[in-house]
Amino acid sequence: MKYVVVSGGVLSGLGKGVTASSIGVLLKSAGLRVTAVKIDPYLNSDAGTMSPFEHGEVFVLDDGGEADLDLGNYERFCDLNLYRDNNITTGKIYSQVIEAERRGDYLGKTVQVIPHITNAVQDWIERIAAVPADGKEGSPDACVIELGGTVGDIESAPFIEALRQFQFRVGRENIYFVHVSLVPVMGPVGEQKTKPTQHTVKELRGLGITPDVLVCRAEAPLARETREKLAQFCHVSPDAVMSAHDVSNIYRVPLLLKEQGMCEALGIDCEVTDLMTRWEKMADRVDNLGDDVRIAMVGKYTGLTDSYLSVIKSLQHASYTVERTLQIDWIEASNLEDASHSDWEILRAANGILVPGGFGDRGIEGKILAANYARTNSVPYLGICLGLQIATIEFCRNVLGLENANSTEFDENTPHPAVVFMPEISKTHLGGTMRLGSRPTIFQVDDCMMRRLYGGDAEVDERHRHRYEVNPDLISNIEAAGLNFVGKDETGLRCEIFELEGHPYYVGVQYHPEFKSRPERPSPPFLGLLKAATGQSI
Repeated sequence: MKYVVVSGGVLSGLGKGVTASSIGVLLKSAGLRVTAVKIDPYLNSDAGTMSPFEHGEVFVLDDGGEADLDLGNYERFCDLNLYRDNNITTGKIYSQVIEAERRGDYLGKTVQVIPHITNAVQDWIERIAAVPADGKEGSPDACVIELGGTVGDIESAPFIEALRQFQFRVGRENIYFVHVSLVPVMGPVGEQKTKPTQHTVKELRGLGITPDVLVCRAEAPLARETREKLAQFCHVSPDAVMSAHDVSNIYRVPLLLKEQGMCEALGIDCEVTDLMTRWEKMADRVDNLGDDVRIAMVGKYTGLTDSYLSVIKSLQHASYTVERTLQIDWIEASNLEDASHSDWEILRAANGILVPGGFGDRGIEGKILAANYARTNSVPYLGICLGLQIATIEFCRNVLGLENANSTEFDENTPHPAVVFMPEISKTHLGGTMRLGSRPTIFQVDDCMMRRLYGGDAEVDERHRHRYEVNPDLISNIEAAGLNFVGKDETGLRCEIFELEGHPYYVGVQYHPEFKSRPERPSPPFLGLLKAATGQSI
């Protein structure tokens, strides 16, 4: 097993996740089977209870794990299906060690960060690195480990110490340390400054880890003098100083690292497969897309686009297939509650409307108005999770005539509960208690738009994350009025997919299809939306 550890310095948000994912692509291009681990130093057990404003989207895995959004990067770039244990948090590690202490596993010893916490981290990495994530039998050949946070943070210190020890456990020849840093440009002459990187590497080396490769974020390519200075002061070869400058699209990052010798630095041959050739073609295609297609995204977290990262990526993947340049118009749902607000002009100018998942009652009436506009004006519409639920509420109010129909999430005393709390879900604990993970959806009809988009299969597996569902008592009335639930769960009672009769594309899905979208295999519901928005047949 080969390990590649990606750490970061100077500040957060430099692109450690993209760097780690890109290294995974290079390893795959060498014919190696790959898995990935994300270490998050926060005390939360997982990302499930964290606000999207705080931490971006919660990425849901097949086994129901609620994880950091970087696991989505790994899955999309490397075409993997990871598990909850691929995301290590301080909360998980300390819970495990404390539970072992309570059982008496440590035989009366004083339980300490070293060796007990650090050993638990190393054991966890070795165990999960051996679990295949590509659907094949046998252990992977390589594991990419991303250490979240910034070197020097108090929270990450136990993990850095664990990784320092880990290099001796697995053999220094089997582990590579890649450090991502920042090279800012200061002053009127535009000089690239190396001091921040010098300091972060000095701190990392002081903690016992010497980086093999530096990946330096900068707006423009690193100058030769900058590389040489970094090599001289950071104890690395000039060939191991990589420039991660701005590129035209994200798929050029693996190509950029390959061109600068990352494969040689890792001791691999990246020409074993045709993967890099395919990536180059994909990157070229993304740079040469056709006319714009405008999708209005009606949500409540529009101030932080990371809240909808997988939805954005899924729309982009679909846009590559229809060969159009995607333009997302962000609309704060609550603004639509004012009929004179300028966001209505943006909504009306869009080629399609998307209402993503979410929680809480803020902006709900605005989302209902957006669904109504799409339904009554034959505008392509995709509702995901909450987007399905609010479209159902709108239909109950305005087609079935059920005045003040609502979800019990927003109005416990609604006279017409169109959406209700699922009976098996806990009302006392928030973390990990929703209907989570990959579950089957079985088509109820032989032919419909969604079944065709999914390739005609009788059932599909998609990932879920919800506590509420369409009221089973109303389904027959809703379907009689033309909103057909063409996909249901294995019991035949829980609604998963609806389509509106006579509409070019009015679709809702209870699951989250964005979590399984891939650049070369766009998610079918998103592809349908983009096809309908560009006038292409489905």
